Amino acid sequence: MAKHDQFDDFFGDDDSSPVVDTRAEGRLLRVPLPRLAPNQVNPRIDFGTEDELIDLGKSLLRRQIQACPAVSRSAYLKLWPDHAKSIGDVDYVLVTGERRYRGATAVGNPTLNCVVDDGLAKDRKTFMDAVVSENVDRQNFNPIEEAYAVQALVTEFGSNRAVAQHFERADGWVTQRILLTHLAPDAQDLVRKKAMPLDAARSLGKLARDNAWDSPKQLAWWNDEQKQRATASAHRSAARKAVKRAAKTLAAPKQLTTAKPDETEQQADPFYGRKTLTIHGGGDAANPSAPNETTHEKHVPDPRPASQPAETTAAAAFDSWHSGAALMDAAISNLSPSERSNFILRYFHVSSGVEAVIEDMRGTLAAEDRTSLAVILQQVAHGLQR
Repeated sequence: MAKHDQFDDFFGDDDSSPVVDTRAEGRLLRVPLPRLAPNQVNPRIDFGTEDELIDLGKSLLRRQIQACPAVSRSAYLKLWPDHAKSIGDVDYVLVTGERRYRGATAVGNPTLNCVVDDGLAKDRKTFMDAVVSENVDRQNFNPIEEAYAVQALVTEFGSNRAVAQHFERADGWVTQRILLTHLAPDAQDLVRKKAMPLDAARSLGKLARDNAWDSPKQLAWWNDEQKQRATASAHRSAARKAVKRAAKTLAAPKQLTTAKPDETEQQADPFYGRKTLTIHGGGDAANPSAPNETTHEKHVPDPRPASQPAETTAAAAFDSWHSGAALMDAAISNLSPSERSNFILRYFHVSSGVEAVIEDMRGTLAAEDRTSLAVILQQVAHGLQR
C-alpha cells in the first residue's frame, strides 16, 4: 500500500486506490482509415469548409491529442443491422470524431487513434447519448444540428422529460430545440447563417408545427417579422434619443429672458411659510414706487379674511383657511370671465376624465350643494361641445 502524505485529506487523494487496467473495455488503437467508418446516426452535418478540414488534417499529422471513441463493427450492427451496407467492410465504427476522420482523409493521413469501447454500444440509448453528449455539452453543434440531435435522443429515451432529466435541464430546453426541426430548409439555412435570431426561429417553428406551414409561408412570416422588428427598433432608438435630449435640457442652466436683474428680493410668504423670489429690473431708480415693466411677479390676492392680521403665522393661516375651493377662488379671482371659462375647460381636458372629476367634487359637497353642481356641469358640458 502506498504511503499517505499530509495533503491526502485536503485534496481528497487516496494513494492506496488501485490502478485499474481498462484495456479490455477501452483499447487505444491506431486504426488505418480504410478499416474505420463514421456512424450513420450522427446528427452533425456541418464539418467546416474544405480548407478548415485540411488545416485540421495537417494538425493531426503533427499530433493527435484526443483519440476518437469507437466500437467494433459487430457491436454497432447489433443496434442498426440495416447499416451494414452503408458502413462497408470495416473493423470499427466511430462514435464521435467524424470531423477528425474527414480532416485526416483530406490530407491523406493513413491512420487515426481510436479508443475502442463496445460498452458504448450496450443499447441504442447509450450509443446516442455518447454521440450527442460531447457536442451538446461543448456547444459544438449549430442550433439546427443540436435540434436534430435532441430529437434523436427523444426517440431513444422515449420522451422530452426523460432527455431533459438525463441532461439535467428544464423540460423547455428540449421543446425549444425540437421546434427548429419544423422549419423549412430555407428557414433553417437562415438560422445556420445567423440571419434569423433564435427567438424568432423558435416562434416560427411553433407556428409552422401548429399550422403546417410550408416554406413560402414561413419565409413570408419572417419578412413581416423583420419589418415589425425594424419599426420597433426605430421607435426604441427615437425614445432613447428623446430621453437624452430631455436630460440634456434639464441639465442645462436656466436663462432669464428679461433684462438683466438689478435687484433681487426674498420675501416671506405668509400663507405657505416659504420664501418667494421677486426679481426687479429696468425700473425707475429715481422713483422706486414706479411700475416695473420687467418684473416676474403678478399680484395674487391674499385668500385670508381681511380681519386676519398680516403677522399671523403660516400654520395659523393654514388652519383658519384650508378649503380647496377657497384656494381655487383665490387662484382665479384675478381672471376675466373668458379666462375663467378657458381655465375650467382646460381643467376638464387635462384631468383623468369628467366622470372622475365629478365624483371628486361630489365627495366634497354637502347634499344641498349638489343641485348647484349639476347646473354648473351642464354649463361646462355646453362649453365643451362648442
